[in-house]
Amino acid sequence: MKSTNSSKTNRRKFIKESTLLGAGLFTVPLESLANTRSKSGADGLYIIGPKEGYTPEIGTLLSTMTMMREWVIRNVKDLTAEELDFQIDEQSNSIGGMLLHLAATERYYQLNTFDELKWGTWNEEIKKEWDLPMNLGKKGREQIKGHEIGYYLSKLEEVREITKKEFAKRGDDWLNKTEPFFEEQPTNNYCKWFHVCEHESNHNGQIKFIKKRLPS
Repeated sequence: MKSTNSSKTNRRKFIKESTLLGAGLFTVPLESLANTRSKSGADGLYIIGPKEGYTPEIGTLLSTMTMMREWVIRNVKDLTAEELDFQIDEQSNSIGGMLLHLAATERYYQLNTFDELKWGTWNEEIKKEWDLPMNLGKKGREQIKGHEIGYYLSKLEEVREITKKEFAKRGDDWLNKTEPFFEEQPTNNYCKWFHVCEHESNHNGQIKFIKKRLPS
């Protein structure tokens, strides 16, 4: 009888947690599926959810972005300057170019969402620093080269620190602020910052592709 009661209790617990997970109300520690865990303060890298110092939704968004950034860093941290400059062909971007492009993308979304500037209306000093990596193309392929990995990682960190400080100043209602944006469709800040994260995921996949084709 004791064994039966224990089974019923475990079954009820499983059903309850499954329901909460499906509703997005239960945070699963993904480190249980991994052999390594990186910590930032009291938060584990693989804990997607609220973070101390931020409102719940903003903290959850930031935790997702933090995990994605760590995956990018692990993917590139041991590359040489020559490997960062490598291009598969004349139409392809280098890994270094894509890393600077990620920093530029985040910087421009900061200006659009934090400073509430219409896309592209920032001053010439900002454009001079960030337009090249933002647009890449032929000029980007020709000019973004010759840097060690520390250069790119410091740019990414410099921009991310701004994001973290600005996120901490805002509440979850800010995420719902909406304006015509993607294809002139109503777009809220949550969508814009989710795009920053999935954009990074997309380029991380491209970086992995290029790494497999580096000259041996």
